[in-house]
Amino acid sequence: MPFWLDRDPLVLASRSAARRALLEASGIPLELQPADLDERALEASAAALAPGAVAQLLAREKAAAVARAKSGRLVLAADQVAALGTQRFSKPADRATARAQLRALCGRSHELHSAITFAQDAAVLFEHVEVARLTMRPFSERFLDLYLDAVGSAATASVGAYQIEGLGIQLFERIDGDYFTILGLPLLPALDFLRRRGCLLA
Repeated sequence: MPFWLDRDPLVLASRSAARRALLEASGIPLELQPADLDERALEASAAALAPGAVAQLLAREKAAAVARAKSGRLVLAADQVAALGTQRFSKPADRATARAQLRALCGRSHELHSAITFAQDAAVLFEHVEVARLTMRPFSERFLDLYLDAVGSAATASVGAYQIEGLGIQLFERIDGDYFTILGLPLLPALDFLRRRGCLLA
């Protein structure tokens, strides 16, 4: 790709199709290497931390784990935490959990904390967290059931049980924040870091 100047593709420590699509659409060649971590155990160990700090911890641990396995390679990891006051939401395990999360968020405002970490070998090179605030509209039980029927397993693929790039946008009445942050990857700070590092054409 003409904008990418590094010898090797960027290693993306994520299974997220949305993150992959954002980076590839930005002209960045990728090698996918999801981190093999117990994220729920890490979250539990960080229960006293603020949501943004939890998201950053998860991204850092993912980046570090993959960077150790990919000697000399530049690794990007990301994570996201949804918070409604002091209540946090992870990816729901099943439809029932997704339904409970959406019912809790219905008619209320919550925050998405999205973190990225770049690492190489044992060094953390760059970290960043951004926050978006989203307000769900009041919706009926019938709408909620039809929504969950329509999205199927996608309801368990992200924190909060929705994807605003698809049918999930129908859940909301107001969104304040960066679109890329909501998708789980603060893209502009990531691109800025890659330019400053000389990996992208400035």
